Amino acid sequence: MTTISRSRMTVRATVFAAIAALALSACASDDAAEETTAAAEPTSDHVHEVTFDEAWVKVVDEGMTAAFGELHNGTHEEIVFVSASTPVSSMVELHETTMDDGGDMMMSAKEGGFAVGEGETLTLEPGGNHIMLMDVTEPIEAGDVVTLTLTFESGDTLDVEAVAKEFSGANEEYSGDDEMSHDHGDSMDEDHSTDHSTGTDH
Repeated sequence: MTTISRSRMTVRATVFAAIAALALSACASDDAAEETTAAAEPTSDHVHEVTFDEAWVKVVDEGMTAAFGELHNGTHEEIVFVSASTPVSSMVELHETTMDDGGDMMMSAKEGGFAVGEGETLTLEPGGNHIMLMDVTEPIEAGDVVTLTLTFESGDTLDVEAVAKEFSGANEEYSGDDEMSHDHGDSMDEDHSTDHSTGTDH
């Protein structure tokens, strides 16, 4: 009787040990699966990887001026820069500069905004694409810091500080200056050319 009793106890202990081992193995498998799932989930890093470097704005007493800089898209998808705003101007537009059939540079509002591909940089510069600030009522002097808020098609925004600088090469002459300074919103479909007779451009 004693031998049989010990044998049964040994069998039971072995069975319990096997069950415990299977349970631990199952738990370990579940933990590994959870870790694998967590590692597979993509992290969201969007607008903080979009930067606007070398931001500056041309000094002006009143009227119109422009902001420039380099918009870099460090995300893994295309972004679309659709608008901008600033406390110093009641009317801000994105402008592109293109060459017409006659070889003259024409400036017009950029419909739909600027698309910037993954890893690409949009350069806004005098003589090229730029952010146009209109109806500026107070002087922007050299050294002033102008705050700009850039808005993207996704709804994300980016605040930028642009330093005001003197720049003699951007004394724009537009056809219909008076209309632009007051009613530019009503003439967005019209192209506005720079005056190449003075050797100046945007």
